[in-house]
Amino acid sequence: MKKTILTAAVLAFACQWISVAQESAVPETEAQKAERMEWFDDAKLGIFIHWGIYAVDGVSESWSFHNERVPYDKYMSQKDRFTASAYDPADWVRLIKESGAKYTVLTSKHHDGMALWDTKANDLDVVAQTPAARDLFTPFAEEVRRQGLRLGIYFSLLDWSSDDYPVFTRTKNRYDIAQEPERWQRFVDFNFKQLNEIASAYKPDLMWFDGDWEQTAEAWHAKEIIKLLRSYNPGVVVNSRIQGYGDYGTPEIGVPVERPKDRYWELCYTINDSWGFQHEDVNFKTPFMILRTFVDCISKGGNLLLDIGPREDGSIPEEEVEVLKELGRWNAKHAEAVYGTRAGIPADHVLAFTSLNKAGDVLYLYLPYRPDGPLEIKGLVNDVKKVRVVGDGTELKHEVYNKNDWNGIPGLLEIDIPDEVLDPMITVIAVELDGPVKLYR
Repeated sequence: MKKTILTAAVLAFACQWISVAQESAVPETEAQKAERMEWFDDAKLGIFIHWGIYAVDGVSESWSFHNERVPYDKYMSQKDRFTASAYDPADWVRLIKESGAKYTVLTSKHHDGMALWDTKANDLDVVAQTPAARDLFTPFAEEVRRQGLRLGIYFSLLDWSSDDYPVFTRTKNRYDIAQEPERWQRFVDFNFKQLNEIASAYKPDLMWFDGDWEQTAEAWHAKEIIKLLRSYNPGVVVNSRIQGYGDYGTPEIGVPVERPKDRYWELCYTINDSWGFQHEDVNFKTPFMILRTFVDCISKGGNLLLDIGPREDGSIPEEEVEVLKELGRWNAKHAEAVYGTRAGIPADHVLAFTSLNKAGDVLYLYLPYRPDGPLEIKGLVNDVKKVRVVGDGTELKHEVYNKNDWNGIPGLLEIDIPDEVLDPMITVIAVELDGPVKLYR
């Protein structure tokens, strides 16, 4: 048998996910991109917020009328009951920060076209059209900055409420942009006006686009959009949903089975089965289920963007608060094994999720179960300096079996993990190595 040694930096993983960046709107080297993306790569956890008039009746945001499950006029009538009466952006941000998230993304405008800020591009915003009668986005953005988090902005490129947008509902379109280019140009100008308002006012750290699938990059003027954003913040990070001009992949709901081929990626994920608040959706995932998904993302080198859906008055459902608080407890305890980590080793080496520190010489093991005996790691070439429990520092007994000097094949590393060191959710073990991880494959 031929001996093969791989470092973590060159391990290859197969994936069937869509790739992102095809062309750079602003030329940069790989090193420059890595520097720009570093905060995002280190952050690991972000909180997504879907909030809008759809929370009044608890219907699916925008899609409920587009798919003709709710008449458009009935959907839009929710604006007359959208109050934001309990909205406290400082409390929102405190809870997000407590969760351990390093960034947050709020919907500035979903596909229904209702803006949360005081847009001057049209009058379809919560200031002019709802009893809330005020800009709801700006105070949130200010609190995000004040409390030291990164600001992300969700923006729908398409706008099904705009008469100048060619698509309306699933079964009815308004026009063909090839036949009415001047009408389409009016929409493009409208889009750029809103994007300029956002970029100039908030200088976002991250832009989270949606809805790009209905038009081409050329029709959206995607390259020019990126240039606009970077004219206000050269370091802005952009998600993949802008027809090949983004920085990172955005798998949605489904956790990737294999590590995505994109160097940077983020799973956007709901706590129940809905993005926005829905009264009848009580199918909430438990804190353990969310944490297990989170460490799965970490082990594959990605981030988790976990969504919450406030009620129309701005209050956050108690079940979502519980999840964020438990995330905060766990992240505070295991911070060294969360922030700044990189993808771990292939899954067939150990029955655990794994990650590595940036130097590659500390292997983190995440155990979402109670071991019934010693934990075994196969194919670890390195000598082990120490094995400890992350969060309390307890050193663990470990032993190597079946190691033969004559053939160079590493033995089996066995780690004893007593019950008293187990975390009530997911236990994390740090294996300190004599150098960057080396694996026998």
